Amino acid sequence: MTDYRDVNRANWDDRAAAHAASSDYNVAAFASDPGFLSDVVRFDRPLLGDVTGLRGVHLQCHIGTDTVSLARLGATMTGLDFSPKSLDQARALASVAGADITFVEADVYAAPDVLGAGRFDLAYTGIGALCWLPDITRWGETVARLLKPGGRFFMREGHPVLWSLEWERADDLLVLDHPYFELDEPTVFDEPGTYVHTDTDFEHNTTHEWNHGLGEIVTALLDAGLTITGLTEHTTVPWDGLGGRMRQLPGGEFQVAARPERLPHTYTLQAVRPAV
Repeated sequence: MTDYRDVNRANWDDRAAAHAASSDYNVAAFASDPGFLSDVVRFDRPLLGDVTGLRGVHLQCHIGTDTVSLARLGATMTGLDFSPKSLDQARALASVAGADITFVEADVYAAPDVLGAGRFDLAYTGIGALCWLPDITRWGETVARLLKPGGRFFMREGHPVLWSLEWERADDLLVLDHPYFELDEPTVFDEPGTYVHTDTDFEHNTTHEWNHGLGEIVTALLDAGLTITGLTEHTTVPWDGLGGRMRQLPGGEFQVAARPERLPHTYTLQAVRPAV
């Protein structure tokens, strides 16, 4: 496999069932509690606001826990992902959760062509999505093409400073080791395991990833014609992103145990497509 999409798709396909079975995603709660929302969407709600009646698309939706959560908040949701195994789990989740959601298999850059340009009131992207994309400018154009005039974009994402840190250290130093800015070539990782608790052994452990500076991300949306309406940096992230050097907080969030104010952990970025 030489194409980054093939390499990364194999990795995600390999992990989809284990993610759905893990207590970290808490799929069972969606079936047992009709009001249950993912930790990610619960964190997003104060900034996300009311989505009732909006036609929304969740880009890179994985197994659909956030997609179902947005549907439970009143949006009419479409989920898009390039991993067929992830979408199998997403459809199963939506079924047991009683959520009427359309899930579409496609690469994120193909979303406007597959789903239709200018159809959505809300485009939503969750945690851990941008690092799989080699071209942030093209991503910004994709988001803009999906939105109706007046439609809005919402994303919470791992901060590019967090992505650039050396992840495993024996001390509490925060050391920049990986690229902060987008490069032509990916950073290639070969790592067993995954970010949820599981005893599953995986076959496909290689990933191709890219970081994108915060300025590059903002500029990609501006150059695509969107207006930035909000940028908030946070001192928490919804996984232990530094090899055990984080402490867990209520609500599924983690932060650096020693002086967390040193590090922007995540950020929420909002934009709108100007009305014509």
